[in-house]
Amino acid sequence: MNSATLDKRLTARIDTRNGKVAAAHLRGKIEADNFVEPTQYRVAMVVTDLLSDPEGGRERQLIRGETINVIHAEDGMAFGYTDKDGYVGWVDIGDILSHPKQTPTHSVAAARSYAKSTPGLKVMGPVTPLPFGTRVVVISEEDRWARIAWDGGTVTRDLYIPTQHLRPIDTPETDPAAVAERLIGTPYLWGGNSSFGIDCSGLVQAALLACATPCPGDSDMQEAAFPNATGPYQRGDLLFWKGHVAMVTDRDTIIHANAHHMAVAYEPIADAIARIQAQGDGPVTSHKRPNYGASHE
Repeated sequence: MNSATLDKRLTARIDTRNGKVAAAHLRGKIEADNFVEPTQYRVAMVVTDLLSDPEGGRERQLIRGETINVIHAEDGMAFGYTDKDGYVGWVDIGDILSHPKQTPTHSVAAARSYAKSTPGLKVMGPVTPLPFGTRVVVISEEDRWARIAWDGGTVTRDLYIPTQHLRPIDTPETDPAAVAERLIGTPYLWGGNSSFGIDCSGLVQAALLACATPCPGDSDMQEAAFPNATGPYQRGDLLFWKGHVAMVTDRDTIIHANAHHMAVAYEPIADAIARIQAQGDGPVTSHKRPNYGASHE
């Protein structure tokens, strides 16, 4: 494959002081001075930015428990590619842990949750806010509280999360639109991937990944990844504009993270098409229908 045809957002190659370094799986596909096997790290911060360069802007975000494969580190920053979609970028090395000790068993299925040092509704103490999709290791469950192993690097301590907020990772969701609807009101954040702040493609990706449907990180990648739909709009369909994506909830309505509402919001399809056209962003460019394995009409 010609390296010129590879998307830079998905190509794990970096210019270093000692030449170009690339991930080992790219050997024979691109040119580099050194090909290295990555080291897997797990995100330790609740949310961390994936940056375009060590001092650059946010491209996407990673949530605690997700993994990144690091091929180069310097000056407290690490460069690699994510497991969930292959997106490349830089993260603060203090926000990730090498050689994850345990594999997550559950993820936060509520829009937002929290972890605290003791179980019980009325037991006081500090809490750590957790966004949708946070991955945790559940050790035990009792009285509607899940005891989790909170790995901080050299120390692992136990925290507690309401069991109603969790879902086993091996039991995926079945309705991506229902996942997106759970995030109604989440603030709009360009490049955001969490229920603390999210953008249009982040919302779609979160919904699809929760349903075990692979999904790229950016809207143009998503548009290229899924087949065209035919017939009337169906729940779970995707509508694309240049630089924007929305999910159909019924034949007349979409849900999307957008700067017009500055939040995840419902909008009538006809109104959205007219509004986006009027503001100069053009018509709908495609109507797609990911294969979820079941109908969501």
